[in-house]
Amino acid sequence: MYRFDNTPIRVGGVLQWDMESIWHGIVTGLRACGSDLASIGIDSWAVDYGLLDESGKLLGNPVHYRDRRTDGVPEQVDALVPPDRLFEVTGIQRMPINTIYQLYAERHSAALQSARHALLIPDLLVHRLTGALGSELTNASTTGLLDQRRKDWAPDVFAPLGLPEGLFAPIVHPGSPAGTVLDEATGQQGVPVVRVGSHDTASAVVGVPAQTTDFAFISSGTWSLVGVELPGPVLTEDARKANFSNEIGVDGTVRLLRNVMGLWLLQESLRQWAADGDPQDLAALLEGAASLEADAVVDVDAAVFLHPGDMPARIREECRRTGQPVPEHPAQLVRCILDSLADAYRRTIRAAAALSGKRIEVIHLVGGGAQNSLLCQLTADRCDLPVVAGPVEAAALGNVLVQARADGAIQGGLAELRHHIASQQLRRYEPRRR
Repeated sequence: MYRFDNTPIRVGGVLQWDMESIWHGIVTGLRACGSDLASIGIDSWAVDYGLLDESGKLLGNPVHYRDRRTDGVPEQVDALVPPDRLFEVTGIQRMPINTIYQLYAERHSAALQSARHALLIPDLLVHRLTGALGSELTNASTTGLLDQRRKDWAPDVFAPLGLPEGLFAPIVHPGSPAGTVLDEATGQQGVPVVRVGSHDTASAVVGVPAQTTDFAFISSGTWSLVGVELPGPVLTEDARKANFSNEIGVDGTVRLLRNVMGLWLLQESLRQWAADGDPQDLAALLEGAASLEADAVVDVDAAVFLHPGDMPARIREECRRTGQPVPEHPAQLVRCILDSLADAYRRTIRAAAALSGKRIEVIHLVGGGAQNSLLCQLTADRCDLPVVAGPVEAAALGNVLVQARADGAIQGGLAELRHHIASQQLRRYEPRRR
């Protein structure tokens, strides 16, 4: 019905989310929906949070996970909570963007000292719509602060870090009611708000059109979330050393996955070329890249690629450092990015299968990356498995399916919900034997 840009801003040198701009986009979108909504659900990216004072007022914009405030922080946390113990409790991949490291980085800030509540981004927006306080489980499980077994906040993690244990609101579950819209400006006053799988990957995996349980998924966008769906977590030392996450999904499932850097490398490259006065047409770049042979491959998860900046220069430097051909032209660089992503997907899917013992017959690639035919074909080739691409809007569809079940419009478990995705436009890519 409506889309809007979500552009980070810098305030005093700190990279932040512009919450008023986001709120304006949400209000405009809700007004565009008319007066026949049965309910509303919100999902978003994970790990970032806003702080509220005693009266429920937001204490400034949430800080963006790509801000450099967590540089060196994971090592500080290691000294207080050993990495093996942290994984045993939380089951979460070690990444500097994780909520635990963000919160520890601002432990002495005036905002945290004044805060009564912390809410992750979807919960923050639900609060603004309804006034309700709650921490939805699927997103809470990404923070590095949740006890994976108890499915509740982990006092054994908060205490040694000197963080207030009651800071985050109580855990609530997908499918539960959050209240009704209070703000007349939305045009939806009185409409029910339902908690969905508020981590966008949780919703996206609900929106996977799987016909069997023997599948791997790639939720492909700015990040690529690559893994398998399981009935329970894998909290082994091997899983920790492989840097996998156990993220809780809808209906008690667990997604054993790794965060792969994703199409961020391509997005930042396009942005840099435009900033340099040499804007590139993505369709033409992909056509040019498809005509090239595989050449250089970089580790897309290298720390050098995390922060905003001159991505083409960083990729070229990484190729030089590893003794590979340096992609000089934009199409060559795009081919390097896509080959590197497909190679990361192969490694991750094979590791997920080995760690979980799960058989994988097909890869479901959903999200924006499903529109990238070259990426889908390269993934099929390198993984030697068929790739079913689509739906592009898997997160939105998974969100809506959980709402529809809460409303009573549809019934059943995940298998039944996924049958409703069958009408979506899908494309299958078979591996080309090399």
